[in-house]
Amino acid sequence: MKRIISVLCLLVMLTGCVSAGDSLDRAMALRAKLLSQTISFDAEITADYGDRLYTFSMACQVDAQGKLTFTVQEPISIAGITGSVEAAGGKLTFDGQALSFALMADDQVTPVSAPWLLIRTLRSGYLTSCGEEGGKVRIAIDDSYEEDALHLDIWLDENDLPQRGEILWQGRRILSVSVTNFVFV
Repeated sequence: MKRIISVLCLLVMLTGCVSAGDSLDRAMALRAKLLSQTISFDAEITADYGDRLYTFSMACQVDAQGKLTFTVQEPISIAGITGSVEAAGGKLTFDGQALSFALMADDQVTPVSAPWLLIRTLRSGYLTSCGEEGGKVRIAIDDSYEEDALHLDIWLDENDLPQRGEILWQGRRILSVSVTNFVFV
């Protein structure tokens, strides 16, 4: 019964997206491409712990199955750390350096996983709304139907590629991701 109600709510919300123009078509076209192609991009991540902010950047690549590999670019003190993130987990590789971030959102998320969450949610999340904001497509997507779902607001650039994303948990932005050099390989 819960799933039926969820599907009906989604259909009502999708109806609102269609009336907003071609935003839904553009978002769905991006999803289709993400499901079948490898991509690469650079991401600047800001993790907001409430009492402190951490910012770092990574070069990322995501294969057609959704596995993300990355190399930390900045700050220089942790540059060169590599890793991977996928649904089954992740790993870090480093030589004399380590990334140490406290977990966020009741231990669901680490800041390093922000680019993976952005792409995974674009690929398979539950679209809650879409429309245009400032001439750009804005998509709101939940990563699950669960009560503790992460909510993502994602803005597409003029070429309908991800430009920026915010990851919210319980209504509070915990992670921001700025995306540059996004290409399908």
